[in-house]
Amino acid sequence: MRIAMIGTGYVGLVSGACFSDFGHSVVCVDKDAGKIDRLHQNIMPIYEPGLDTLVASNVKAGRLSFTTDLAEGVKDADAVFIAVGTPSRRGDGHADLSYVYAAAEEIAAALTKPAVIVTKSTVPVGTGDEVERIIARIAPDKGITVVSNPEFLREGAAIEDFKRPDRVVVGVEDEASAEVMREIYRPLSLNQAAPVLFVGRRTSELIKYAANAFLAVKITFINEIADLCEQVGADVQQVARGIGMDNRIGPKFLHAGPGYGGSCFPKDTLALMKTAADNDTPVRIVEATVQVNDARKRAMGRKVIKAMGGDVRDKKIALLGLTFKPNTDDMRDAPSISIVQALEDAGAKVHAYDPEGEEQARPLLPNVTFCTGPYEAAEGADALVIVTEWDEFRALDLKRMKTILNQPLLVDLRNIYPPQLARDAGLEIVSVGKPAQAMTQPQGELAGSAA
Repeated sequence: MRIAMIGTGYVGLVSGACFSDFGHSVVCVDKDAGKIDRLHQNIMPIYEPGLDTLVASNVKAGRLSFTTDLAEGVKDADAVFIAVGTPSRRGDGHADLSYVYAAAEEIAAALTKPAVIVTKSTVPVGTGDEVERIIARIAPDKGITVVSNPEFLREGAAIEDFKRPDRVVVGVEDEASAEVMREIYRPLSLNQAAPVLFVGRRTSELIKYAANAFLAVKITFINEIADLCEQVGADVQQVARGIGMDNRIGPKFLHAGPGYGGSCFPKDTLALMKTAADNDTPVRIVEATVQVNDARKRAMGRKVIKAMGGDVRDKKIALLGLTFKPNTDDMRDAPSISIVQALEDAGAKVHAYDPEGEEQARPLLPNVTFCTGPYEAAEGADALVIVTEWDEFRALDLKRMKTILNQPLLVDLRNIYPPQLARDAGLEIVSVGKPAQAMTQPQGELAGSAA
């Protein structure tokens, strides 16, 4: 199949590269000439493990190319994917669809033969209908149809998610479009990778928002349970394991921490709330989730201050990890931003290290001193705070940390370290959702039946 991908952001570039790896011929289009020039040099605009290798191999094979010329890119396409940004609109929180509609207009004018326009961007219910109206106005006789195909990619694991997805959702209104989409995703069926779920277009659009909102609710739920655990002397990790063993609940997204961030959950929950309000069906659970999550990020800064005795003025605090999650350089709505602000407002001096996020973090955190490694950040600090669970933070030399810290305090906001392990290294540790003095019984073991 011949595919054009409009937009080379996170979704567009990963999707285009993976489609080409399936064997399709893919042209990625972007108005940013500098970005296209860099892609021609195999310089990725985002950090995603393995993406540069995937792009290079498919460019070399002649299946993947890049251009700024939309008309040239879509000329022979069987399907044109719209993968442009839909940020929250200033003022009301609705998804800004101006880029989607502008792309639809350009595509409709440029196409010279029948094709399927596929909305890959995350869009509110009814967006496909409006795209269809745009097509009808500009190119009523070209045989162009409109499909919804939302993405479910996790940053840091996007290539694996694309190639081995839990499911592929396709929203169609006619059988001819469905057949094109079956052919595009046929390589997944060869290795029985995932079911392809065909639904109505509006249903497809809502599935994306509902999925992200539910996951955001799940994260926020376990974070509130973590607060309760600290008050009653329970261990949130054991609580999460206990409820996660119930297959109606499942273990994923039950990891207590400083709150969710990133490019999807914050804007998608807000957009869902606005859509629901416009249709007089408010989603109260999602509204509460957003409020609780926003408050939690700042509360994590106060948690650090409390762990340091309530006064951090002129004290050095070392933060490990700034991005909203590991294996990405994405700083959008990262909890670290609110944590740093709270610490700086209290007079602290923040030093930080992140394996990939420094470039994105610098303009957002202008007063932070950036370091080249975890031990440099910790040197002379009055507290060491783990904010993002990068793999390289999972096996720190805690005894070394004890010797270089000014005060032997570890605030572990991701529960990477068992409290006793930190104490054995001479560190005082404050975790999330754990009693102040953790019990020393074996962790996470299942009791066997009596003999």
